[in-house]
Amino acid sequence: MNSYVTGPAIKALREKKGYTQKQLADRIAVSDKAISKWETGRGLPDLSLLEPLGAALGVSVAELLSGEQITNQNRSANPLRGRFYVCPVCGNVIHAFGEGSFHCCGVALPPLEAEEPDPEHDLKVEVWDLQTLISLDHPMHKDHYISFLAQVRYDRMELVKLYPEQLMEARLSYWPGAELYAYCNRHGLFRLRP
Repeated sequence: MNSYVTGPAIKALREKKGYTQKQLADRIAVSDKAISKWETGRGLPDLSLLEPLGAALGVSVAELLSGEQITNQNRSANPLRGRFYVCPVCGNVIHAFGEGSFHCCGVALPPLEAEEPDPEHDLKVEVWDLQTLISLDHPMHKDHYISFLAQVRYDRMELVKLYPEQLMEARLSYWPGAELYAYCNRHGLFRLRP
């Protein structure tokens, strides 16, 4: 990725809104020369301007970064069809009830593909006192750890964030039939079906 937002993207979005460079500049309190520099690739907007620029152009920051307008086609969102996204830079976790376009730390996040657990990532699940106790014999070091555990049902999702140096266990609500997920920062997303 050469830059986090491109000049042609800004120009196309500006023209789609019907603004002149001066009109757009006035909306975000910069000069029209700054807009011209951005559009011709001789400069880039400061990160602090991305949100006001996106608002002025009527798009989200993610749409501004990608240069295209994103339309949500998912009319009947269902958590079981949802997707997890994890930022490789800061570890931010996003769960969407359908596919989407997400960016974090300047990186486009691909949806994670869940795999069946191998013996190293097979969760131990116990039900006790209307809670689901999840554990796993897995390293929890700074360079190799389970980042989160989640369970997803047709109508809701519950996520527990985990950190290096803590025990790899969690208590979740007891939801019969929920799908369980674990995310290893080295090996990816694993799903355990009930």
